[in-house]
Amino acid sequence: MKAINPLNHHYGVDHLSDGRIDLYLEAASNPDFDVEEFLFQPTPMGDPSTAGDTLLYRFRSAAIGLLDREVWELQADIRVLTGLLGELPASSSRRASILRALEDMLNTVDPLALHNTASAGRARLAPVLAKRANESAHSIIAIGHAHIDSAWLWPIRETIRKCARTFSNVLDLMDRSPEFRFAASSAQQFEWMKQFHPHVYERIRAKVANGQFIPVGGMWVESDTNLPGGEALVRQFLFGQRFFTDEFGRPCEEVWLPDSFGYSGSLPQIATSAGARWMLTQKMSWSRTNDLPHHTFTWEGIDGSQIFTHLPPVDTYVAELTAAELAHAEANFREKGRATMSLVPFGYGDGGGGPTREMVQTANRLRSLEGSSTVEIASPAEFFRRAEAEYPTPPIWVGEMYLESHRGTYTSQAPTKRGNRRSEHLLREAELWATVATVRRGVPYPAAELSELWKTVLLLQFHDILPGSSIAWVHRDAERSYASITERLTVIIERSLRILVGDGDVPMLANAGPRAVGAQMASAVGPVDDVGSAAAPVAVRVDGPMTILDNGLLRVAVDENGLIRSLRATGGAHSDAGRETIADGAAGGLLQLHVDTPNEWDAWDIDRHYLASCEEIIAVDAINVEETADVCRIVVTRSFGTSTAVQAIGLRRGSAVVDVTAEVDWHERQKLLKLTFPFAVKADRAASEVQFGHVFRPTHQNTSWQFAQFETPAHRWVHVGEPSFGVALANDATYGYDIHRETLPSAVSSTVVRASLLRAPLYPDPESDQGVHSFAFTIRPDATIADAVSDGYALNVPLRSVTGADVVEPLVSTSGPGLVIESVKLAEDGSGDVVVRLYEALGERGSGDVITDGRLGRPALVDVLEGPVDAAAGLLEHRTTSTDEGPRTRLTLRPFQLITLRFPVRPAEYGNL
Repeated sequence: MKAINPLNHHYGVDHLSDGRIDLYLEAASNPDFDVEEFLFQPTPMGDPSTAGDTLLYRFRSAAIGLLDREVWELQADIRVLTGLLGELPASSSRRASILRALEDMLNTVDPLALHNTASAGRARLAPVLAKRANESAHSIIAIGHAHIDSAWLWPIRETIRKCARTFSNVLDLMDRSPEFRFAASSAQQFEWMKQFHPHVYERIRAKVANGQFIPVGGMWVESDTNLPGGEALVRQFLFGQRFFTDEFGRPCEEVWLPDSFGYSGSLPQIATSAGARWMLTQKMSWSRTNDLPHHTFTWEGIDGSQIFTHLPPVDTYVAELTAAELAHAEANFREKGRATMSLVPFGYGDGGGGPTREMVQTANRLRSLEGSSTVEIASPAEFFRRAEAEYPTPPIWVGEMYLESHRGTYTSQAPTKRGNRRSEHLLREAELWATVATVRRGVPYPAAELSELWKTVLLLQFHDILPGSSIAWVHRDAERSYASITERLTVIIERSLRILVGDGDVPMLANAGPRAVGAQMASAVGPVDDVGSAAAPVAVRVDGPMTILDNGLLRVAVDENGLIRSLRATGGAHSDAGRETIADGAAGGLLQLHVDTPNEWDAWDIDRHYLASCEEIIAVDAINVEETADVCRIVVTRSFGTSTAVQAIGLRRGSAVVDVTAEVDWHERQKLLKLTFPFAVKADRAASEVQFGHVFRPTHQNTSWQFAQFETPAHRWVHVGEPSFGVALANDATYGYDIHRETLPSAVSSTVVRASLLRAPLYPDPESDQGVHSFAFTIRPDATIADAVSDGYALNVPLRSVTGADVVEPLVSTSGPGLVIESVKLAEDGSGDVVVRLYEALGERGSGDVITDGRLGRPALVDVLEGPVDAAAGLLEHRTTSTDEGPRTRLTLRPFQLITLRFPVRPAEYGNL
């Protein structure tokens, strides 16, 4: 069985019985989104509700032809030599000899009798094809590949068919060419074959066993790495590596992310803990201002973990093995003089059919050919082993690999991004309470349902879904999936909490966050106490044009336009309590609207020229003060263009943060909406949360590298500050920011933090983000990074109200300001062990205790796949003691270190229930 594709359209028929052919052809009528030319024209064809029913395609004919193999081989000889001819210097004697050989061939071959003269023509070319490559020639390892986006300009359902067609093609090619090797990533795509095309999957399994079909990557999908949370990136590897191990007997040793839009500095630690030794990326070649200075290098993450990394100098992951591509790979290779080899993935992607028999023909002729790089078809692992051996001390790139392109993907398709953020945190909460209910009450753990929900979230983190660069069909499907995920996880959470607190009518609060909030301990359930009522109520007064909110901890002044003109911490514990937070003469909470017309790649890009225009949205339709016993809010309604925004600035009793919310009914086109906070701090750098830590980025533009980072990603918080005073801004669903120094008219330097709320690109979804969106932020003046971490969790994992009878003490808690529990779950192997994932959040080397109740035994250190590791290899020391609080495990962690502990569960008589 084989498939027909636009770029791979032959179907080989080896034997005819009685002269009859029965051909079964599956076809799909998917609109053409100018994938080849990319004109970026808005089209209704990406949404089935607006695509209409106009006829798109008609099947007209199919032809049966007899392959003249000798002519076909002659064609391959000519293709290779003419390609090489075009890359050789005009004065080269090698070029002259090839040219003469081609002339002799043309004089020998009769165009009217190709069948009879092709062999003679090939003989004329044989001498120049037999010339061996120079010993110093660049060495290329070629691996068949077909980059298949799990969704993009087609829905997920079509990706399943694309995979089946492409994999059928390469399986057929393997049967005909035993030397051919093909690498495929994404456990999800293998699982689709297992579920929907079991006959194809069994053929894949057989070819995996003989080494021709090579699973790579170790992840569930080729995900984005800027936007998924830390635990989600861990689960990409956990579910991916478990699938590859269970199905094929081994995990993958390489990370395979050729097309993701930049690479988080957290990835090396996560990948190496999941068993990866190497990494491949290609997308960094798309940077527009600065080139990454290496092609083969060691990448060091934020915690110091390192992974051997290769960026193929061929600058494509869908090569055709042309002479021009190979010459570019050699000329472009930045490790010359130190290393001699690079990798070339070849084959048509995204439904084009993968590698062709002609590409394999070419590779065979280029194995050793004078004037060309040498080409050998081999596995990625073989390339990495050889590359490591010849280049044992490569240069080191430290920190994130920021892609100087596609910056709009931090913001496009806001509902998809909100769905991801909410799903990640609901999964965290559901696993925690389900684990506590299993350990404390013995109820079954919903492992199968949680795994199913995780896999859906992981699929939607694919690098053209979560970034917002797919057609409307994909994103509307994602929104429906997120709604279902929310509903199902809420059921799990509420069921688990009901079992834990029992029947009763005592109002209680469940805290699933890793930080204490008020009187609520982390990961605990307790009654609503009187601590909040002891705090001062929120006072409201009018002072000229200002409305002042004051709760004894913070004082906020809001002007007649609903903008924050002053914010002071009046009851803080730090040295600069009472210092002004808002820059003099500036206003916080200001909405700014920019024209957003990138030169290309609409949904992907924000181009710097958007800064040339800025409309400040100051006019007010209505402004009101809303008061309750515990909360006071100033609510402002504004209109702009064809859109409206309802903003609120609020203070809560006993709270040290200002709440800022915005509900935007968005109907703009090709505009970018930002929310601005000018802070009265002189910060040379800003801290932005990433997975399991944070990165510092300069707020100035001294170099071209800094100039290019005019829009950057962050997770739940950003922090700017001076040594003794800082400001933390937390968010509930926003990822894109620009943070920069700005000199005000008063000649005072401030640090401006602007959150990107909404975009309105026209391609590939012309209705992108139209509709109502909600955003929430908190501002904490006089804040440390530890405060920022706490605020980020508090906003994203809010306290949950329940009624019951029983207090639930924490199953696991920590001491030490930087030790954060990210995940509590049961082990994937069904053993009943409790798995706890922690990390050092402040970027400091420090110690802390993990405190458990008597139900959990002494922990073992494991990797993120939940298998054992050597404690020394992770620079981890721990000791177990026993106190009245419960058993303690002492941890000493390096900055941003991620660790996973596995606790056996003791029989009930050992623990307090």
